[in-house]
Amino acid sequence: MGVFVGIDVSLENSAVCAVDEHGKLVKETKVASDPAALNACIRGMPGVVEAIGIEAGPLSQWLHKSLTDLGLPVVLMETRQVKAALKAAPVKTDRRDAAGLARLLQMGWFRPVHCKSLSAQELRVLLGARRSVQDAAINIEMSIRGMLRNFGLRLGRIGKVSFEDRVRELTEGNKLIQLSIEPMLRARAALRSELVRLERMARDITREDPVCRLLMTMPGVGSVVALTVRSSIDDPGRFRRSKDVGPAIGLTPRRYQSGETDIVGGITKAGDLDMRTALYQAATVVIHRSKKPTWLRAWAERVVRRRGAKRAAVALARRMGVILHRMWVDNTEFQAARQV
Repeated sequence: MGVFVGIDVSLENSAVCAVDEHGKLVKETKVASDPAALNACIRGMPGVVEAIGIEAGPLSQWLHKSLTDLGLPVVLMETRQVKAALKAAPVKTDRRDAAGLARLLQMGWFRPVHCKSLSAQELRVLLGARRSVQDAAINIEMSIRGMLRNFGLRLGRIGKVSFEDRVRELTEGNKLIQLSIEPMLRARAALRSELVRLERMARDITREDPVCRLLMTMPGVGSVVALTVRSSIDDPGRFRRSKDVGPAIGLTPRRYQSGETDIVGGITKAGDLDMRTALYQAATVVIHRSKKPTWLRAWAERVVRRRGAKRAAVALARRMGVILHRMWVDNTEFQAARQV
């Protein structure tokens, strides 16, 4: 008898449900969210375990790798599809979610998700730490601007280096404001110092990584973008064609068609948000800041004239993702003089 197991992962305990090939309930239980406990539970299932489904989430990749190393057939299931399927249930509980995952496996109605390697996850930790520190520094700067604006003190357009001096210049003579703003300036200085250290780490990694050096031969792709693409794609062989990168990161048009209604607009925004954002930023740099003439920029400029800068940036981001994947697969640098 073939058995399909669904696991609804939680921080402390996970709900486990098993059904047979006909959808009949075989076993339901609750197990600690630990690979050894889950392995013992699954090994004790009656019949042959055909597949084990886990919805992609914070603990899922760790559990997927651990259970796979133990020889179990684990599948990461795409979150948006699982959420849409389980939303139809009138009552939501962990037990029902686990049963829903098991039945989706049994019917074959699921989309598997790539489980990133340990090195890719480590790179994403570095990028996430950099983004968090950067956001915190920007939030403090925006708070200081808002506080000073109440007194008619406007910083205007000013660089990161002279920000602190400009704030002290504007608040000179008002001791209470100075004493209130000073801790925020010290916190901002510490965050900016840590941000420089994290960015130096990112540059050192890209300098030593041959894939990142290869990706950075494309205009607009710096160390952060290269590391983001490197960690997001992880294994270029998981895409059968380079053109599949665009839909995988949500940079293809969304469409809603029903009866006489047929709406095409926006993008799907599916897949990896970090890579989608990084490619969009790189595309914006190519369109607005890059001075080097390349066939890619010439193509983007034609799209700008036809559809506008924002749509051109999205189209260019999608094309850059496709080209970066092909460069990685073929191990070739970007060719600036390629004919369109």
